[in-house]
Amino acid sequence: MKLVFAGTPEVAVPALDALIASGRHEVAAVVTRPDAPAGRGRRLLASPVAERAEEAGIEVLKPVKPRDPEFLERLREIAPDCCPVVAYGALLPRVALDIPAHGWVNLHFSLLPAWRGAAPVQHSIMSGDEITGASTFLIEEGLDSGPVYGTVTEEIRPTDTSGDLLTRLAFAGSGLLAATMDGIEDGTLKAVPQPGDGITLAPKINVEDAQVEWAAPALRVDRVVRGCTPAPGAWTGFRGERLKIVQAVPVPERTDLAPGELSVGKNNVYVGTGSYAVELLWVQAQGKKPMRAADWARGARIGAGEKVGTLAV
Repeated sequence: MKLVFAGTPEVAVPALDALIASGRHEVAAVVTRPDAPAGRGRRLLASPVAERAEEAGIEVLKPVKPRDPEFLERLREIAPDCCPVVAYGALLPRVALDIPAHGWVNLHFSLLPAWRGAAPVQHSIMSGDEITGASTFLIEEGLDSGPVYGTVTEEIRPTDTSGDLLTRLAFAGSGLLAATMDGIEDGTLKAVPQPGDGITLAPKINVEDAQVEWAAPALRVDRVVRGCTPAPGAWTGFRGERLKIVQAVPVPERTDLAPGELSVGKNNVYVGTGSYAVELLWVQAQGKKPMRAADWARGARIGAGEKVGTLAV
């Protein structure tokens, strides 16, 4: 088939690579978000998908909105059979959805209908799921509600951050997306409507969602830290500023600390929760680089009974 691939961040690149490498389909063009300012100089940078497409000599389309007339006209000129999508980042209007004969097929990082929305991997970890996966489905105008072509499953490991899990799903899902294109082309794959039960939503995780509640059980604290790593980053208040919790582990044998109470040893920093303590391994003070928690604690000269948990001085 002739394909137009839509995607933007690094997590979409493995799927684009898989389609290019398959040799069975022609990736005629790539649709991605416009160049965005990045870094201290706020220079405009192309998306990872745009960079990969340019390396491969593939035409890159960067509409401000997918309903822009110039973009729609070019898409009609290309006349793709199907448009595979991975984390494109913009809503597709009906007029665009109707152009390819086989529609737009999205690779979504959950086992639909679970975790429809922008942050399925983060929500899966934060909710304590043991299994997740990826799904390919036909895009409709509803939120991730279209019929499903196929799935792959992936175990959530006890120490997985959302970054770890998303990386594995990106590579597992790339094979699924390529196989889905093959099945659509040869007519062996039919999309199956999603069941009406088991629907959960995964809205974008904002900075407020990433604040650690120390009165919660240690397992909940652990899930929030892992689910919000690397973005937006779990955090807590300390001496009127934000302290990012980069890595922490539950310590069931420490039950002597009140929620938010710090205990500092020579090489360890513990914080009390609503159950047992967690050990802080890596933290990032406001305006600083990530550092080992023990080094941070020595520099901060934490007093006995001092707590984390509020931004008030």
